[in-house]
Amino acid sequence: MKSYLIKRLLQIIPTILGITFITFVIIQLAPGNPAMLKLQMGQGQAELGEKGISEQIIQQTKELYGLDKPLPVQYLLWVKRVFTLDFGTSYKDHRGVWDKIAERLPITIQLNVISIFLVYLIAIPCGIYSATHPGTLSDKVMTLGFFFLYSLPNFWVAVLLIMLFGGGDFWDFFPVYGISSVSSENMSWLPWLADRAWHLILPVVCLTYGGLSYLSRLTRADMLEVIREDYVRTARAKGLSERVVIYKHAFRNALLPIVTLLAFLLPSMFGGSVIIESVFSIPGMGQLGFEAVLSRDYPVIMAITTISAFLTLIGLLISDLLYAVLDPRIKLE
Repeated sequence: MKSYLIKRLLQIIPTILGITFITFVIIQLAPGNPAMLKLQMGQGQAELGEKGISEQIIQQTKELYGLDKPLPVQYLLWVKRVFTLDFGTSYKDHRGVWDKIAERLPITIQLNVISIFLVYLIAIPCGIYSATHPGTLSDKVMTLGFFFLYSLPNFWVAVLLIMLFGGGDFWDFFPVYGISSVSSENMSWLPWLADRAWHLILPVVCLTYGGLSYLSRLTRADMLEVIREDYVRTARAKGLSERVVIYKHAFRNALLPIVTLLAFLLPSMFGGSVIIESVFSIPGMGQLGFEAVLSRDYPVIMAITTISAFLTLIGLLISDLLYAVLDPRIKLE
């Protein structure tokens, strides 16, 4: 086990370097220049059309951001800073990248932790019930309902919920902007918690419903395969109750494919949802990444990509370790 962990941890380094290098090249080749965009934001389009921008000013701005150096040199300098956990400062507002991430990350974690918890809480029991009652009316209705929800685009559902429950054309039940009321800073912790939960209801619904179909169908398929195994029939023949047979013997082995999904939970909790956070004006990581791409904020883009890649690799390692815990036949060595 120890040698396996050391080997996997050492493999993370070249993998991270490869991912960051490809990302660095792609964003450098993308149309648009952060120096030009920065000057456009400062001077305005009208002034740009009348006077233009001198090459000298553009060159000075590139030197300020270090964009005048060759691409390999820029990448090596960035790698050197990253090894000291320094992602630099944002081109957009000259704030530290870590400060911007620390400001947005708790909001995204709140959204995704609640959403992921609800997906697993609802989908896995539904998948088990469908597997133990195949072909029944309830199984068919559940399957149809989940696939219907899966087919609905989340941005369309978000707009529809705003129109129905957010003061659009019908009821005004839920807030549709931000994650807290304007006066939330002056609230005690219990009213503050209730206000935060009230703001998160619609975004969490939009983030949750799409994952129910995939996880419930995956659970159903795995359980149907497992409950036909000989050891499950033997457990029933020994007189064990159906609940013990399903949840203790069958479900444990059916968990292996589901555990694979855990590898993507960590990066999803960090990256956030660009669409939902934009629709509901939630200042999370998804919105931060989207704004960084639009403004060609290279340090922020590289920081988000690097941390997401690292969390993905750690998630894969955790999944492999959980395989060995759930199935003693798997030997990591």
